[in-house]
Amino acid sequence: MSPDSRLLAGRYQVGELIGRGGMSDVHRGVDTRLGRTVAIKLLKPSLATDPAFRTRFRQEAQAAARMTHPTIVRVFDAGEETVREPSGHEAQLPFIVMEYVDGVLLKDLIKRGPLEVPEAVRITEGILTALEYSHRAGVVHRDIKPGNVMITTTGQVKVMDFGIARAISDSSATVAQTTAVLGTASYFSPEQAKGETVDARTDLYSTGVVLFEMLTGRPPFRGDTPVAIAYQHVSETAVAPSTINPKVSPAMDVVVAHALTKDRFERYQTVADFRHDLDEAAAGRVPVHKKQDEFAETLFGAPPSSVSGPEAAFRQLAEDQTLVRTQRRPPVIWIWAGIAVMAVVIVAVLAWVLRLAPNTTMPETSREVPNLSGQTLDKATKQLEDLHLKWTQTSEESSTYAAGQVTRTDPAAGIVVATGDTINLYVSTGKKAVSVPDVTNMTQDAAKQALQAAGLTLGPVTTENSATVPANVVIQTNPAAGGTAHEGDAIAITISSGKVTLTDLTGQSLTAATALLSQLGLTADPKADSTCPQNAGTPLVHTQSVSPGDVPQGSTVGLTYCSG
Repeated sequence: MSPDSRLLAGRYQVGELIGRGGMSDVHRGVDTRLGRTVAIKLLKPSLATDPAFRTRFRQEAQAAARMTHPTIVRVFDAGEETVREPSGHEAQLPFIVMEYVDGVLLKDLIKRGPLEVPEAVRITEGILTALEYSHRAGVVHRDIKPGNVMITTTGQVKVMDFGIARAISDSSATVAQTTAVLGTASYFSPEQAKGETVDARTDLYSTGVVLFEMLTGRPPFRGDTPVAIAYQHVSETAVAPSTINPKVSPAMDVVVAHALTKDRFERYQTVADFRHDLDEAAAGRVPVHKKQDEFAETLFGAPPSSVSGPEAAFRQLAEDQTLVRTQRRPPVIWIWAGIAVMAVVIVAVLAWVLRLAPNTTMPETSREVPNLSGQTLDKATKQLEDLHLKWTQTSEESSTYAAGQVTRTDPAAGIVVATGDTINLYVSTGKKAVSVPDVTNMTQDAAKQALQAAGLTLGPVTTENSATVPANVVIQTNPAAGGTAHEGDAIAITISSGKVTLTDLTGQSLTAATALLSQLGLTADPKADSTCPQNAGTPLVHTQSVSPGDVPQGSTVGLTYCSG
């Protein structure tokens, strides 16, 4: 029987295959009773005969049915269908009917390359929102990975497949006691890899792995076998994502490193902690992790290395005598007494602060970094030595300070440091050297823009007659094109005046005068003059219509010669 003709529970029409999992196949289907599209998960036939797998499959439906949240794929129905195998035997085929999500798997998005940091943060927050809901319901997902996260066409994050979820209270359930189907090695937490008990912090570790993969395009640990990958989760430290993707900030490196901490008592303890640091890193602030109070109560109990039991109780009693006193009087009396005492203390402190004169004296062990910008290296180092400060030197180009002058310091001027600290002096090597661009045959405006683009400025503009270059077009630059200048230097240009220099042509042969005018781009217009006697041999220019001097390019010059 083809899948398209299969009807489950008398109402669910099974359609085409849309996904495969470790222990099940997912088909698109139709709820014929309600007329809506659904996703139907069927246990693989090879596993359906195993009672343990069928039991775990039913537990998946029970755990997932408790999850009703926009970020979690809903479960509508579950059951078992009796099917007849090709051999003729009847078998039970468990199925789950789920919400159909129109979107793309996160793992398919990652295949295209690393995600932009803001998008990775948004998706991670969606995963954390789903986990926060499930953890409050007492369910650990245990298999957070890109293949279990869907991104809808509207950008909504949806976590699916709570098929290996177990109650947090079920402390006996470990990976060592289950099969290798549970979880995926690339996203295992160290406690999963070691076969220890798991809790909500396991999901937070796996979320950190997913965040690493979104930022870099690959998981933090890779190997030839699942065992090799699991071993790395236990013993190896993941590299910082920024070493793979330079767009990742150091703050985001801190978040990923904390999420991937091997010791579950040292990594994020709650979704709220993870989300807070993720928001801090997204805003460009490096998260600060405070050491936990060894007596602080947590959802998971005290870390193995912390003080607990009778010893902690006795130490707390010894340090907090108010535990005895508060039992002798009604609590409300002590509350009002405490408020009164605090009010008196606040008033006293305010009065003391108002009378306190500002103290501008700097401690003997502290020094304020002086402003050394513009000073020579010798003078700057002398000042630092007088303040008992050490120094190092770094060269950099500067358009403000001449070569050999200090441009800035690190730490900056005005910062208070301790005696003996090292101040880095940045010393100018002069303006940045740039090559003069070729702006010949450009208009003046275009040449100005080209010079500014190269970090130069337009200098003096002079005009020059030219027979070939049109008016207002650059003939040459100083320095010449290809020469070396410094950033900010003014480059002088020479532009064409649009004129040529005409000389006196009278007395020259008509042939020579015509050739000269042609070289100047001018047009000769020879005419015979019968009023004057013709000379013997070649005709000579008798008069010219345009006087010698600067004339516009392309002008016509009339030439007369004697023919009488």
